Amino acid sequence: MIKVIFFDLDDTVVDTTKLAEMARRNAIENMVRHGLPVDFDAAYHELMELISEYGSNFNRHFDYLLRRLDLPGNPKWIAAGVIAYHNTKFAYLRTVRGVRRVLLDLQRRGYRLGIITDGDPIKQWEKILRLELDAYFDEVFISDYMGVKKPHPKIFKKALRKMGVEADETLMVGDRLYSDIYGAKQVGMQTVWFKYGKYANRELEYLDYADFTVRSLEEVVEIVRGLNSEEREEGSD
Repeated sequence: MIKVIFFDLDDTVVDTTKLAEMARRNAIENMVRHGLPVDFDAAYHELMELISEYGSNFNRHFDYLLRRLDLPGNPKWIAAGVIAYHNTKFAYLRTVRGVRRVLLDLQRRGYRLGIITDGDPIKQWEKILRLELDAYFDEVFISDYMGVKKPHPKIFKKALRKMGVEADETLMVGDRLYSDIYGAKQVGMQTVWFKYGKYANRELEYLDYADFTVRSLEEVVEIVRGLNSEEREEGSD
């Protein structure tokens, strides 16, 4: 019997792929507008390489960008990038379509909900709070706060202990076949791959670990209902 449904955050609950690209492009455009002596394409290419090397949670992207371009650390250019990035992020932050309806439906049916996400705790909580999603979730588990990232089994086991459930009483919904689906399946959770965002056609070597594949989160409600009705039918035999 499914009792708890866990969701990944980025590109499962919050639409972040398009947002991040837009914010980075606007940041470079604003830096160029304020005097950065490099054309947009060259600067954007360097920024994307830097993010690939240092990760999206590195907090000095624009400082390092100037170093990579052999330019002085002009605070005006850095400030222009930071302002445009954050203004874009705050203006265009959105949930994935249908999320609130799905979460409310699951809550009303008596399921407890949780988030298991990688990332910086402040940044992840900022998304949750700005979108006023915190009331839907009983617990939020963030890798950089817990000291372990997906797909390591420890982050899933910690979540199970905190929620007081066994693995086979839970469902994990996520957009990453490797970190979300493979990771959750390794500890015995049932899994739903949300085929969405930049990973919709990647990591397919882990597809066998997905019990279900959906293109819309509304399908999750029907999956949970189906799993629990099967459990009830087996128990009545």
